[in-house]
Amino acid sequence: MRILITGGNGMVGKNILEHPKAANYEIFAPSSSELNLRDFDSVAHYVAQNKPDIIIHAAGLVGGIQANMARPVDFLVYNLDMGRNIILAAKENGVKYFLNMASSCMYPREAQNPLQEELILKGELEPTNEGYAIAKVVATRLCEYIVKENPTLQYKTVIPCNLYGKYDKFSPEHSHMVPAVIKKIYEAQQNNATEIDIWGDGLARREFMYTGDLADFVFYALDHFDTLPQNINVGLGFDYTINEYYQAIADAVGFTGKFVHDLSKPIGMKQKLIDDSKLKQFGWAPQTSLQEGIKKTLDYFKKEVLHD
Repeated sequence: MRILITGGNGMVGKNILEHPKAANYEIFAPSSSELNLRDFDSVAHYVAQNKPDIIIHAAGLVGGIQANMARPVDFLVYNLDMGRNIILAAKENGVKYFLNMASSCMYPREAQNPLQEELILKGELEPTNEGYAIAKVVATRLCEYIVKENPTLQYKTVIPCNLYGKYDKFSPEHSHMVPAVIKKIYEAQQNNATEIDIWGDGLARREFMYTGDLADFVFYALDHFDTLPQNINVGLGFDYTINEYYQAIADAVGFTGKFVHDLSKPIGMKQKLIDDSKLKQFGWAPQTSLQEGIKKTLDYFKKEVLHD
């Protein structure tokens, strides 16, 4: 099987490429300089030339809250262009299998947790990353419409929960919570700090899955594509408080100082937990514990990021 992966240089793409099962496939993972996903003609030409059996769309402009709020136009337009171009190029070239990577930020901000796949477009989005979410909703719906028009094509969408792991971004303006906190606590430990601040009361709950597990899901999905639901949540199905993440990371780093809650700071959504009923039915579950995932990510940070 020939697989084309977009976003091969990103965290998800790199984890897919280094999964042991990647060796069973012929994989193309062009960089953005080799393939401009925002140019439809280039994308259609590349797909026609390389004739993949399946396309995994994992490319995207991603970032934390600060980046999303500073550049909403880019987050909407870049992601919209990339998703639309690769999906339509696949359709135009008769590619039968397409795995679209979306995001749980597509769910309405006021939606009842745990978040079920059927809740997409059932309410207003979270304003801080609305542009990114709209682009992901469009790609998800486009896959649905294509299947509706031509049921012989299998264009399906994976909706992961928050991710962390190897190849993550650790810079404050780009990173999500787990890598940001790893960097913060590691530096506090190096500087012999005795306390660390946490925004808000630390009681908001978050679901973070180790990215290596998502890569594992992808290869499981490739083996069972016919029974893969149209849209499927992929995550833990349970969550932890912000305080628990801080404590687990502090334990891994060896930080023994205290935490101070800054109650003047915003906390974001109280909870964002995916419903994993379809995932369980599909027969897959993540294997990496929080402690193990944090240890692997911390090792990567110390070995690769600090020595760059």
